[in-house]
Amino acid sequence: MWIEIILFAAASFWVGFSGAMVPGPMLTVTISDSLKKGFRAGPLVVLGHVIAETALIILLIMGLGWVIGSPTVTMIIGGIGGAMLIYIGYSIARSPVPDELPGDGEPIEKRGSIISGIVTSVTNPYFYIWWATVGWAFMLKGIELAGIIGVLSFLVGHWSSDLSWYSLVSFFTSKGRHVLPGKRYRVMMMACGVFLVFLGLYFIYSTLIV
Repeated sequence: MWIEIILFAAASFWVGFSGAMVPGPMLTVTISDSLKKGFRAGPLVVLGHVIAETALIILLIMGLGWVIGSPTVTMIIGGIGGAMLIYIGYSIARSPVPDELPGDGEPIEKRGSIISGIVTSVTNPYFYIWWATVGWAFMLKGIELAGIIGVLSFLVGHWSSDLSWYSLVSFFTSKGRHVLPGKRYRVMMMACGVFLVFLGLYFIYSTLIV
């Protein structure tokens, strides 16, 4: 049974990894925060994402999966989420170039990155669609395989994939920030902000108009 649990966790890792690599608001915020705060911003964004997923899992267990999959709820989330992403993107695009970037050993604003992870998760309608379909299917398979241990193996695999990918992105971004002069730093932040703004507009369009 333990071999099946390990294989199940490995499958959860690779499924989660393929999803984590898809460009989206969480990736963009990870890049922008890593440029400003350094490597630790990535794991902190993932921590916020894990908090949001834990809350969603609790709702699913409580039997509120039908709410998550409701078209009306999806429209509301898409509208509010799109507006939030536009606001975050606008803030990032307008962020000034710091006089001095923090070093790897210096303290960073932890709360901001954790909240960014939560916000970019709960405002993304595809976050709920994934959990109401693929995520919930994996949860049920884990229960069938080994009960609570099977569920934990899925979560460990899934969260490990998020942590691995975004930590990798954060590491390379934070290393590159030291060779970014003011103008290039500004262009990078502008690109991240504009991407989030367009993504927010797409969320609103796809959920409220189509």
